[in-house]
Amino acid sequence: MTSRERVIRTLNFDNPDRAPHDLWALPRVTAHRRAEVDELLARFPGDFASPEFRYGASSRARGAEGEVGRYTDAWGSEWTVGEPGVVGEVKNPPLADWRALESWTPPWELLDHADFSKVDASCAETDKFVKPGTEVRPFERMQFLRGTENLFMDLALQPPEFLRLRDMIHEFNVREMELWAQTAVDGVSFMDDWGTQQALLVSPDLWRALFKPMYREYCSILREAGKYVFFHSDGHIAAIYADLIEIGIHAVNSQLFCMDIEELARQYKGKVTFWGEIDRQRLLPFGTVDEVREGVRRVRRALDNGAGGVIAQCEWGIRDPKENIAAVFETWLEAR
Repeated sequence: MTSRERVIRTLNFDNPDRAPHDLWALPRVTAHRRAEVDELLARFPGDFASPEFRYGASSRARGAEGEVGRYTDAWGSEWTVGEPGVVGEVKNPPLADWRALESWTPPWELLDHADFSKVDASCAETDKFVKPGTEVRPFERMQFLRGTENLFMDLALQPPEFLRLRDMIHEFNVREMELWAQTAVDGVSFMDDWGTQQALLVSPDLWRALFKPMYREYCSILREAGKYVFFHSDGHIAAIYADLIEIGIHAVNSQLFCMDIEELARQYKGKVTFWGEIDRQRLLPFGTVDEVREGVRRVRRALDNGAGGVIAQCEWGIRDPKENIAAVFETWLEAR
């Protein structure tokens, strides 16, 4: 069974030979522990690949992302980085004053001058499941542009400028999804971090009114083109799991250990693929190998009956011992 076949069978609940592997090694790990990453990938090859493409050159970006200091991203948000390899925080949002919206536009050059010419060939050259990440993260993008405190006031008051900005970002996102829908990629992912440790950052009803319709359109574009749809969100998002399934998400990457894993399984097993994950807040950085193994076994007991619907994904942070990451994939390969 090829990696592509394995992932597709998993997403379709069609009895894959094992759960697909998906290791997310964060930038500081790949930069400073490359040999360890290569060793683990040799032992546990990933089943996913990214296509060969590039966005157009940004007219606003300044500085180097991930380096200590300041940099400006393609959308005009100025970030401050205090630790190497960490994305940092937006300290100077370009739309903190709504008056700036009059002259602001999304970075259309990213899409207008994007080079997708090698995407289809790179898909044909691999037997892995090909899935790009995207610029699509509307809630987070609005935070980066307005500042988090301002945006939460906007969510409460909903001034016309807020709705205009939301629609401008949505227009950009729709255009990007349409571009990917025309390629040979197997799936497409997008994201937004919606959860605290205990609940959503906003009420479920507000989320459904303001953001769910946007996500629904992205899913419709991709599904109509025969693509699988992947979504990531940090935090406790149990309140919107049913909504994500309803609008057509195939696979959800969420922090299972912030929620009741067994209850999620009871309600949604067989309806969506659980795209990881293993607890990266406590188990992976601070747990013993045995505790990590038991964490994986708990996920498997709840979610994995061999028919599919679960991906062996974990994120490797700079504080995580190699032995703990190895234990994750070793345990996924144990007999059920």
